[in-house]
Amino acid sequence: MTSSIFLVILITSLATYVSRFFGVVSSERIEETSKVFRWFNCLAYSTLAALIARMIVFPVGELNETTYLIRFIVILLAILIYYFTKKNVVYPTVFSAMILFFLNSYFV
Repeated sequence: MTSSIFLVILITSLATYVSRFFGVVSSERIEETSKVFRWFNCLAYSTLAALIARMIVFPVGELNETTYLIRFIVILLAILIYYFTKKNVVYPTVFSAMILFFLNSYFV
């Protein structure tokens, strides 16, 4: 049992770090203004947007207990905080969790 767990950890670590190594090696030749870099950037943002939209429309777990109105209010406030803090991601993340807790605790 112990050897199989060690083997699984070893294989997953190799898969993770080998792909990261190839990413570092290949990133030296990619310019930030290139089309490939912009495509990967767009792909990352679209994946993130899809995941956020899925959490709003089809929530799972405790988030399913909140109403659509509260979820949309939290998203709008998080977007406002994002722009008021000069596009800092930390503040809207922290404050959106606090706002969601507050609205869900007192208005549901």
